[in-house]
Amino acid sequence: MIAEVAGTAVAAAGVAAYGAFHRNSSLFGRVITSLPVSKENGGSPVSITFDDGPNPYATPVILDALAAAGVKATFFFLGRHVERWPELVARAAAEGHQIGNHGYYHRKLHLKTPGYIRDDLERGARAIEAACGRTPTHFRAPHGFRNPWVTAIARSLGERTVGWSLGVWDSDCPPAHAIAERSVTAMHPGSILLLHDGDGYDPLGDRMQTALAIPAIVEGLHARGYTIHTLPE
Repeated sequence: MIAEVAGTAVAAAGVAAYGAFHRNSSLFGRVITSLPVSKENGGSPVSITFDDGPNPYATPVILDALAAAGVKATFFFLGRHVERWPELVARAAAEGHQIGNHGYYHRKLHLKTPGYIRDDLERGARAIEAACGRTPTHFRAPHGFRNPWVTAIARSLGERTVGWSLGVWDSDCPPAHAIAERSVTAMHPGSILLLHDGDGYDPLGDRMQTALAIPAIVEGLHARGYTIHTLPE
């Protein structure tokens, strides 16, 4: 009996850990994990998303590259960085990019209380609204970590929770060509690519490798027949 109880406890802990740490787990609520693939969107849609910005160095370069390519992306901006560089958020919105909420502090939410989570998301949303006049309709948790309250609170604020299908560890600052190669070669129809235009802990953190990889990523995706879309509303 003791062994059975212990086994059940271990299994329950494993399930809970999967729900908390896997960015695409639906255990704690529905998550956007990929784009729908259909004839209407060309059969090979993908999405490019950015976390942790804005950043005064990388974000303008990324916006320039996207504008030159005629591509729209999704930016999950961090509230405390938005307050420092609101003009970059306003520019991204004015240029037609999708603006998502990444919370305010960039603290892992899986061990936070409902009150903390709501405050963090509301602060992030208010910062975005003040910067660009747009209310975010998408939310991505820092590191993708969630608990049973995160997605429900995001939904109560009108925000759909978003995971990702492809991460290329650009936050480790590999060379731009490596970021581009990883992004293009591992892509599949419907993929949501996670990149970073900022550093969630250092407002001035270096993300120029990611910024410099964007032209090659877009060119490589187009060459392989992918069409680049923002996330479903």
